[in-house]
Amino acid sequence: MYHRYDSPRRGGNRPRNAPKPIAGVVENLIASLGLTRRYHGWMTVQHWPEIVGEQVAKVARAIRFEDGILYVAVPGDAWRQELAMQIDSILDGIHARPYGRVVTQIRLVRGEKGTR
Repeated sequence: MYHRYDSPRRGGNRPRNAPKPIAGVVENLIASLGLTRRYHGWMTVQHWPEIVGEQVAKVARAIRFEDGILYVAVPGDAWRQELAMQIDSILDGIHARPYGRVVTQIRLVRGEKGTR
């Protein structure tokens, strides 16, 4: 038995009023509002632990994205120096994501994990 959307029709298309996947609708809305760069930047903030791994995410937190710059809070100078040596590989990991190309620079700022 066919579902009403699966039934054979001329051209094999779904009816015009058929539900659309929400992800495509949200992406189109964001693009139409001119917010794609900001949205993709905030996707990087959201997915920071997956990008850098659990060990780095425990001590360094992506806190903000603005004008192509991803701001990362680190608790002290030792961690800031350690992450500064890894900036290129972290950027490569970010750029490997579909939304990551909007990040052009990472700025390490003093701050505790979990604070803004």
